[in-house]
Amino acid sequence: MKRIMIKIAYDGSNYKGWQTGDKKNGIEDILNDRISKLTGEKIEIIGTSRTDSGVHASGNIAVFNTESDIRPDKFCYAINNLLPPDIAILESKEVDANFHPRKCNTIKTYIYRIHTAKIRNPLKEHFAHYVYYDINIDKMKAASKYLIGVHDFKSFINPDSQTLKLAKELNNNDSSLTTREIYSIDITKNDDVIMFKIKGNGFLYHMVRIICGTLLKVGMNMFEPDYIVEILDKKDRKYAGFTLPAKGLTLENIEFVN
Repeated sequence: MKRIMIKIAYDGSNYKGWQTGDKKNGIEDILNDRISKLTGEKIEIIGTSRTDSGVHASGNIAVFNTESDIRPDKFCYAINNLLPPDIAILESKEVDANFHPRKCNTIKTYIYRIHTAKIRNPLKEHFAHYVYYDINIDKMKAASKYLIGVHDFKSFINPDSQTLKLAKELNNNDSSLTTREIYSIDITKNDDVIMFKIKGNGFLYHMVRIICGTLLKVGMNMFEPDYIVEILDKKDRKYAGFTLPAKGLTLENIEFVN
């Protein structure tokens, strides 16, 4: 028995996210089906990051066990022959039999793109959120500094998240459930696309989209940069900014650390 790690890229536009659902239209469903057909076994992959409906990835990671005699580094080529054009395996290799991607410390990097122009460009529609007004990049950069480090991000989580439901069931007000660390936020503009690049040790449900929506409000002069401190202190979703659409979000990379 071998354990194979695969690095996956996908356009999430036509899928209900990563995880298996009732409609069987998750990235996980497609991969389980195609790899099972390839190896003749029942394959159940374990993904590192369960991206939401409509979110893209250029570097999600998953593992699966197989007794196939296909060389580990050749699995990517064999699987890709069976996959739809909006999903691809970029790399495959053998890893230790005990390796579990969700039980490792990771650095996750997400990118959110905003297309800013007076006229919408349909060629950017799938991968960026369109905004037609001017945005102050410097104010967003100033605001982002308040988010760096370890914080309780309860103001930046969807109120319907399983995390908050679990906390309510357990009558648990411990902030550890919603505490995360952000290592960096880089905001750049290339032509008419603004890009937020956010690195952290983990993210809550819709957290990146809410962070970017809050920073966008700063860039629109609706919030001042130091208002971020108050949002964090309030620990209440209603004080933060927009939840931006999923289509602008891409999971760029996952790095495993000791």
